[in-house]
Amino acid sequence: MKLPKSLILVAVVALLSSCSTNRSPLTYFEDIKGSESGTLSSEDYFVKIVPSDELLITVTSLEPAATMAYNLPLSNPAYKEALLVATQPQQQTFVVNKSGDIDFPVLGRLHVEGMTTLQLKDELVKRISADVEDPLVRVELVNFRVNVLGEVKKPGAVSVNRERYTLLDALADAGDLTEYGERDNVLLIREENGQRTYHHINLNDSKTLSSPYFYLQQNDVVYVEPNKIQKDNSKYNQNNAFKVSVVSTIVSACSVIASLVIALTVN
Repeated sequence: MKLPKSLILVAVVALLSSCSTNRSPLTYFEDIKGSESGTLSSEDYFVKIVPSDELLITVTSLEPAATMAYNLPLSNPAYKEALLVATQPQQQTFVVNKSGDIDFPVLGRLHVEGMTTLQLKDELVKRISADVEDPLVRVELVNFRVNVLGEVKKPGAVSVNRERYTLLDALADAGDLTEYGERDNVLLIREENGQRTYHHINLNDSKTLSSPYFYLQQNDVVYVEPNKIQKDNSKYNQNNAFKVSVVSTIVSACSVIASLVIALTVN
């Protein structure tokens, strides 16, 4: 039976339409791709200290003996993350407790939650200056890491060695999104004020660059959702695997039954 040309044309158009709707754009920031140049808003961002953070704090001066009491003793290993790695003795770190405090030599208990590392540095310089001339203080967050999951080329935990770390930095460290990743629906999970919150981010929109969730914080989880094509492929593969498993079971059962029948017949 020969189908009318009009019916064939309608079928082709419908097929092309369905394919185009299932395909998501592979580019970022679609809204500005037609502009040759422009200006995007930005903000000065600093990570805030939270409980369970691990801080490396060193105090020095022109007279090292004057600041010796303000430093923790050397230890091997110095970091919690390096317990299974042989290292040279290093200075120990301060772990922020659940109340947001650290116990600092000479100065006693300090409440550091909510401060930036720069603010804590300035506070320590102010206090130590009462006894030491021109102290030099360094404060560093050493356990900053995020988890990048889903449709990226290298999913997993990313150790961060700087405090200004963006969503794009995390995706770059994870090898970028795969062609099956949803650019307009990236999920960010964050711990805020004792609760886990989630936020959906659209990488096709340049407004993301000025979003409060563009800069990442400690323990953030970035999840790139697979697009419809990948979801359909996954269902297809699972169904095929199930069918193969069922056929294999049936064949094995038939083989066992046949063996029993042959054994009974021979007897």
